[in-house]
Amino acid sequence: MKALKTFILAAIIAAACPAAARQAPGAMTVEDLVAWKRITAKAISDDGNWISVRMEPWKGDAVVRVYDRKGEEIAAFEPVKNSEFSATHYLLVTKTATVEALEQLKLKKTKPKDMPMDQLIIYNLKDRTAETVDSIVSYRLPESADCVAYLRGRDSVLHVRTLDDSRTTVFRDASQYLFSKENGVLYFVSKDTVDLNPGLYAFRPGKDAVPQALFEGDGVFRQLAADETGAHFAFLYGADKKATDMDMDLYLSEKNGPAVKIVARAGDEEWGVISENGPVRFSKNARRLFYGMAPRPRQKDTTQLAENRPDVHVWTWNEGVQYTVQDYNRAADLKKTYAVAYNLAGGAPVPLTSPDITAYQTVVDDEVTKALMSTSKPYELERMWEGVGREDVYLVDLLTGETELIKRGLAARVRLSPKGKYAFWYSPQDSSWYTLSVADRREYRLTTPSDFVAWDEDHDTPGDPQAYGSAGWTDGDEYILLYDRFDVWRFSPEAASAPVSLTRNGRATQTAYRYVPLDSDETSVDMRKPRLLTGFNHATKGYGYYSADFSKPSAPVALLAGDYRLTMPVKAKKSDALIYTKESFATYPDVHLSDLTFKRSVRLTHGGAQQDAFTWGTAELTSWTSLDGRRLEGVIYKPADFDPNRKYPLIVNFYERNADTYHSYRMPEPNRSTVDYHFYNSNGYVVFNPDIVYDDGYPGESCFNAVMSGVTALVARGYIDPDAIGAQGHSWGGYQDAYLATRTRLFAAIESGAPVVNMFSAYGGIRWGSGMNRSFQYEHGQSRIGKSIWESPLRYVENSPLFDMDKVQTPILIMANDKDGHVPWYQGIEFFVALKRLQKPAWLLNYTGEPHWPTRMANKVDFQKRMFQFFEHYLRHKPMPRWMRDGIPAVDRDFELGY
Repeated sequence: MKALKTFILAAIIAAACPAAARQAPGAMTVEDLVAWKRITAKAISDDGNWISVRMEPWKGDAVVRVYDRKGEEIAAFEPVKNSEFSATHYLLVTKTATVEALEQLKLKKTKPKDMPMDQLIIYNLKDRTAETVDSIVSYRLPESADCVAYLRGRDSVLHVRTLDDSRTTVFRDASQYLFSKENGVLYFVSKDTVDLNPGLYAFRPGKDAVPQALFEGDGVFRQLAADETGAHFAFLYGADKKATDMDMDLYLSEKNGPAVKIVARAGDEEWGVISENGPVRFSKNARRLFYGMAPRPRQKDTTQLAENRPDVHVWTWNEGVQYTVQDYNRAADLKKTYAVAYNLAGGAPVPLTSPDITAYQTVVDDEVTKALMSTSKPYELERMWEGVGREDVYLVDLLTGETELIKRGLAARVRLSPKGKYAFWYSPQDSSWYTLSVADRREYRLTTPSDFVAWDEDHDTPGDPQAYGSAGWTDGDEYILLYDRFDVWRFSPEAASAPVSLTRNGRATQTAYRYVPLDSDETSVDMRKPRLLTGFNHATKGYGYYSADFSKPSAPVALLAGDYRLTMPVKAKKSDALIYTKESFATYPDVHLSDLTFKRSVRLTHGGAQQDAFTWGTAELTSWTSLDGRRLEGVIYKPADFDPNRKYPLIVNFYERNADTYHSYRMPEPNRSTVDYHFYNSNGYVVFNPDIVYDDGYPGESCFNAVMSGVTALVARGYIDPDAIGAQGHSWGGYQDAYLATRTRLFAAIESGAPVVNMFSAYGGIRWGSGMNRSFQYEHGQSRIGKSIWESPLRYVENSPLFDMDKVQTPILIMANDKDGHVPWYQGIEFFVALKRLQKPAWLLNYTGEPHWPTRMANKVDFQKRMFQFFEHYLRHKPMPRWMRDGIPAVDRDFELGY
């Protein structure tokens, strides 16, 4: 009876207080981070009636959910790889085996050929029925036709069918295949000797009874390319399967007629040979065909044993490209090709790049017969220390091949306007925008520093500041639209009239407006139509969508704006429907459906439901005055159950500036290089991320002035335990953590990932992920010294933590990986060896074979666990784990983790 009364009482309490019946939110674990589902893809059908969203954990099975315009979920598919809408009312989903099943098969040493194959689900969105096709190798879906082609089985059977399965055609022994963008013409290579002769074929599903042979041959086909309408098709063909590096010809088929050889494989010595590595493509309206040439391949001397040939790399002091860069790029350079334009109306092929011309640019409009070519060859050497490339820029006539030098030694990226009337660029050296009239070669300076602030106002490195950019050109190249920090401005390309602020109130309201191109095929801005802008308010950090009338200067009208972050919307091709995400630190970035008015939005996904099981967090924007008198901002992240009367442990995590990300959700994840804010909030920590503003030559001191003043101001609030403050950073943040360790005893523990501690040795080091030397980043870039080691050696000493290691009083956890391509990993070794020599508590984690940060999930999880245990011990006095106390001897590392 007593038990019955207790049960009844509990039921009454649960009915009166439903929340009491649910499990109280708890603390997150690293395993919870791994399982966290985030949105990795979203799409809207052409008519805007259906939306697909893919959600997947960091490790595990992805699910695709499908919604209608009412926001109702109508279907879900799991586990999947991807999904894609057809031009009408079908969704194609690639379904795969579960991660667990695949891992079990791998444990059983299952051969690749025996692993399960994917399935293709063809889902009818109207009647909500699904058809499943097994054993899929690949598939192609045309943009404008209601059909699909797929390779099925392990014997290369190509199936071509209408999506309603009313008609199906099968081709045996097929390989390469593709659709034209329009009209749904299918092209495929067949090796079938029963129903077809080996060769290349064109087929129009639902229209052709049999495929049309474009070319017959059993050689090698490469670089298949169709124009947008399917009226032209080009490809490379080599009859000798063993000599495709030298034996490829370029063929062209028009109106799906027999293909004709238009360029033979080998020209003269200057031209070399047609390369199978060079992309073949048509211009938009098929007036020109582009392909690649390459030098004649060299053959190794097979009369000499390899052991009798020396294996040596010769570095030269005056070679333009650092040898390590050459070596890093060697495999790609051996396949490098040089672009050539072939005019279908006739005329000689026009070379666009060569060993001496390194880049080219054309515009989408085929009517434009001019293109840009550029070369950085004369300026490669000084890029080693300048870090910025300079170029000679040429105009080239695409019909005749005639070239003309228009700019020499320009440290800027030159582009062409959509109609080809102007070349234009931003010059960082004088912070000005320029145009050049293609018609008469006259150059115009559109802005000067005194009349237009085109450059990044927050720039704080020794190099020249970059521009805020351009919104594009208006129709007919009438105007160019440029950004300052806040507004969109209209400029005459020939400076014929005064510039006009089209948005007017950006600077006054501290709102940065930026144009949103909703049509991916758009090449210019139609000033007669209302335009969609995003707006970011620098004061509140909130975002908005705005409607702007570019036909006259006027303040944009807010459609949706507030204290949250909005992402770039995705619009349906054939309707005003669009999808977007809205988020804050506490609000999951769910997908919403609306239209261009944003008067009504429907939330589709509910990813935030994952948060219910955990103690979450809140974000607070704060400001303070730095030690050198600057007003700075930062963000404080607190547990949701925050009590100002308690004392909390604090993690200080920083890089450069973070305050503008105030409303970012910060998707939970087992991060490769930083603490997860939600994880630490959930476990009772406060996290603080302060902005840092730098003075050239004093990066370490600048960090100290910003971080120490910010932390001091935070401690003064009374809810931070001053004896339980940790710091964590990676790369540039790791360097700054190491510097702080030599200047203060404030921190009870520091994690420093991929740090530089010795700027002398780092200055002469190599970024092995690119082969580039590191001197430019000290003289002009992020490391912010501003001079070479010979010009200002004391600055390198003062900013190098290594030389003050004897002052360190803080236990330090270092991560330095032996394949780091950004920071030489010996910097971490110098750090650790110094601390060990001075007998100061330190640990080094080397995730062997990993680059700048762990990329394998197992290593990310391990890093997060060890870092958390490290902070838990020093900030909360939890027992020291065995790996910290005793280490893990090399002979035990395959058997013990020491958690």
